[in-house]
Amino acid sequence: MKRYFKILLVVIFFWSLTACSQTHQQTVTAVGSSALQPLVEAAGEKFTEQNPQAYINVQGGGSGTGLSQVQQGAVQIGNSDVFAEQKKGIRTQEISDNRVCVVAVVPIVNHKVPIRNLTLTQLQAIFMGKISNWQELGGPNLPITIVNRAQGSGTRTIFEQQVMHGRPTKKSSEQDSSGMVRQIVKNTPGAISYLAWPYLTKETPALKINGVQVSISNVANNRWPIWSYEHMYTKRQPTAATKNLVNYVLSDQFQKHEVRQMRYIPIKAMHYQQDSHGKVTKIKAGE
Repeated sequence: MKRYFKILLVVIFFWSLTACSQTHQQTVTAVGSSALQPLVEAAGEKFTEQNPQAYINVQGGGSGTGLSQVQQGAVQIGNSDVFAEQKKGIRTQEISDNRVCVVAVVPIVNHKVPIRNLTLTQLQAIFMGKISNWQELGGPNLPITIVNRAQGSGTRTIFEQQVMHGRPTKKSSEQDSSGMVRQIVKNTPGAISYLAWPYLTKETPALKINGVQVSISNVANNRWPIWSYEHMYTKRQPTAATKNLVNYVLSDQFQKHEVRQMRYIPIKAMHYQQDSHGKVTKIKAGE
């Protein structure tokens, strides 16, 4: 009888340790922008190395999903490529904006398209459907296949705001993720689309715009015209773990190394700023 009692005590002891461990574990779920997802995943991994009691769960779904879910309190962080003010139905007074870096959006083409430079006007004309064959731009006799991001995508909102300027895009294939866009453009002769710079690979050649190549310096100085802030929205009073994760992403160490290495632009590197209407102004000294 005493033996069974001792076994029971041991079981209870280890159960209590497990329960205690679970009680102290802090979960932070970040949902939204696929453009920002790789950076938040990298931050989550490094953050948990330093904070073993934290569990960081990162998912995509698009900027609209991230904003609506953080507003509802379903997640702790809503990752977004756009300002909350740009999305209908978002009560901005209930959430806080944390701009953690800048991302460039880059036009890409299928490798069978030899063209490597377009003007902003030509790019707009293609997505409006006014230019429908690469031959019209000095390329081969090859129909242009447009691949767009789905409605609700922050990357699409950036593209429409800064390239289309309110003009309608031609009806075309729409994809939910950057990875799927890249795959379809790679496998479709004549295809064109756009990606957040961190998703760019040699499989889908990048285009210059007005003769300018995407780079950290060109984005920081507004020579590259398609860029936006990456936001990690939280509730007005975030949990301690949530606040600590955001602060970790904004830390000098993470900004100088991981942010740059993953082809995002650190906030402090920017010489220009942008508002929710897309208006770009030069940052004055001391701002």
